[in-house]
Amino acid sequence: MAERYIPLAILFFFAVLVVGGAFIIAWILRPSNSNPVKLTPYECGNFPLGDARARFNPHFYLFAVLFIVFEVEIAFLAPWAASFVELGWSGFLEVTIFLGVVLLGFAYAWRKGDLKWE
Repeated sequence: MAERYIPLAILFFFAVLVVGGAFIIAWILRPSNSNPVKLTPYECGNFPLGDARARFNPHFYLFAVLFIVFEVEIAFLAPWAASFVELGWSGFLEVTIFLGVVLLGFAYAWRKGDLKWE
């Protein structure tokens, strides 16, 4: 039974070898001369103004998380829509429950006022 896993072990060995070799070659070939301009926090050619640790309103982060949650919903609904006929009523019931939970979360965020852009 173990002989069935030998090709997988060989593939894993070569994958580790290629990744390790890439790291070693990059370490050898990288430029190692540093200067003060190279160590600035911005790489777009502009000199930094002020503190790099500026404070942002937490509302931006909350809005981004809500956006990601609702985008994941679309990622789950697209395959379901592609195989809607094959899934039948059980698939419809499962998606209805899923959408109900997502809509409850949406209603909670709306009622809490997290979707208001101020």
